[in-house]
Amino acid sequence: MAKVVVLGAGTGGMPAAYEVKEALGKEHDVVVVNERDTFRFVPSNPWVAVGWREPDAITLPIDKYLSRKNISFVCARVEKIDTASNQLVTDTGECIEYDYLIIATGPKLAFNAIAGAGPDAFTQSVCTLDHALQCYEDFEKLTKNPGPVIVGAFQGASCFGPAYEYAFILDKALRDAKIRHKVPITFVTSEPYIGHLGLGGVGDSKSMLESELRQRNIKWVCNATVDAVEEGVMHVSELNRKSEVEYSHDIPFSHAMLIPPFAGVDAVANVEGLCNPKGFVITDEYQRSPAFPNIFSGGVCVAIPPVESTPVPTGTPKTGYMIETMMTAIAHNLKAIIKDGAEPHCKGTWHAICLADMGDTGAAFVAMPQIPPRNVTWFKKGKWVHLAKIAFEKYFMRKMKTGNSEPVYEKYVLKALGIERLDK
Repeated sequence: MAKVVVLGAGTGGMPAAYEVKEALGKEHDVVVVNERDTFRFVPSNPWVAVGWREPDAITLPIDKYLSRKNISFVCARVEKIDTASNQLVTDTGECIEYDYLIIATGPKLAFNAIAGAGPDAFTQSVCTLDHALQCYEDFEKLTKNPGPVIVGAFQGASCFGPAYEYAFILDKALRDAKIRHKVPITFVTSEPYIGHLGLGGVGDSKSMLESELRQRNIKWVCNATVDAVEEGVMHVSELNRKSEVEYSHDIPFSHAMLIPPFAGVDAVANVEGLCNPKGFVITDEYQRSPAFPNIFSGGVCVAIPPVESTPVPTGTPKTGYMIETMMTAIAHNLKAIIKDGAEPHCKGTWHAICLADMGDTGAAFVAMPQIPPRNVTWFKKGKWVHLAKIAFEKYFMRKMKTGNSEPVYEKYVLKALGIERLDK
């Protein structure tokens, strides 16, 4: 009997646990370890941040639903991965043994890289539910005392979609409150141009997103490095193509939300030979660690090189469809190893698909593969995307409750986009 431990219970870890259990059957154990006892649907956080979604709608108790599939759950913070003993060591000193480990922790939010950044300082975040709730409190203050706003992504960020989403959602929320005319918004981003998205652009993403920002009277600063944040003012250097400072900006704000750079969580990053210098797990094409054959990893915590060199460093995003296929590949590969005595043979996709809400409309893109040059590049907008994202939230939460292994992106999102499959 093999014991598979899944470290992390987010949008990658929970589906991984369900799929691995289904693939291995009752004769093998699957255990999920997570520092919180609730699953949280991160893509809905921008809605939480303006009060459009209550936490109860995007959370559920982990143990209640895992236990229905005979999957064990341990609520604990892991402080160390002891690869020599095949154990996880928790903050209480408990040791959790594993035969195979799936790392699905997501990232560490590296606010400490920028002075004055983060919810403990002067800027807000939508990267976690707790941060989104704090952002909502700050948003409510803004509605009572309107002033300038900054939205965007710090240097080194690799997840730009939520920044654009929040800018457009905030614009709509302020218009609904009839105070948008009192709130100038500036989009500050490390991207070399609007719509780069860490992907080198996708189709008409540059012109389309620039047009949307103009229509909403949102100004922008690209190639931006935030030097420091103080209460009420952000110090920004705008670089040219030679990475030289071309302009310096002191931008006032009453409310600011910027996506931070990501790094590997400490327990993972501290394992010698497992990660790259930023703490992201190095994997082969089968999501397996070359250094530790009984460790697999998928999701935001894996190492993917940047698409291209940019004046201000930008990372490559790991989109939902990519994460879903990574976890499916891991499940099939563990089955091959444990039940069939074979070598791993399944690979996740490097295709990208994204639904981005824009308040009263939305944008969808397909990049196949995610890193250019591409065979397929597709970017469109419309209210149907806004509705499709709402539906996707419901589908994904239902999957987490039922524990079925249906591929949500292929079954629902691709269908909404009129695409049969991305790997054909």
